[in-house]
Amino acid sequence: MRVDLRAIGGSALTAAIDVPKGRATEAMAAAIPVTYVPARNTVFLAIALGYAEVLGASDLVAGMNAIDYSGYPDCRPEFVRAFEALADLATRAGVEGARTRVHTPLMTLDKAAIIRLGHSLGVDYALTHSCYDPTPAGRACGACDACRLRARGFRDAGLPDPTAYAHPPEV
Repeated sequence: MRVDLRAIGGSALTAAIDVPKGRATEAMAAAIPVTYVPARNTVFLAIALGYAEVLGASDLVAGMNAIDYSGYPDCRPEFVRAFEALADLATRAGVEGARTRVHTPLMTLDKAAIIRLGHSLGVDYALTHSCYDPTPAGRACGACDACRLRARGFRDAGLPDPTAYAHPPEV
């Protein structure tokens, strides 16, 4: 299933709005940034919930994180608890007594811990990037919040960062 959140817009990630670059960590956490995609995790979890109900599953897994979350309201434990309550009210399975659980194994891990966990599981980070504004060739910009948080996470984890950055990030 393809979900194109550009139809909603309202974010530097889904509309023609500049992605902030070079912000200090304090500025990243000061307010909800323009990179917040309206209701993104709500949309994704709602689709996953519908599919899970069809499969007879009651467990959803999501990768949101409340530590390095850049102020996104749908990356908080309160959101997850509220979504679980909604799932119990909004589905046949919930009305019939099945409890939906949203598991968020990364919720309380900082970036370094997430990177160490991925490394221990064999993630090839050279095949990934976190950039909000990649170059047309697919290289990470190195200046957006996501690039800077990722580079700092690798540094703090004591692991080399294999990300192909257009410009090395300042961490």
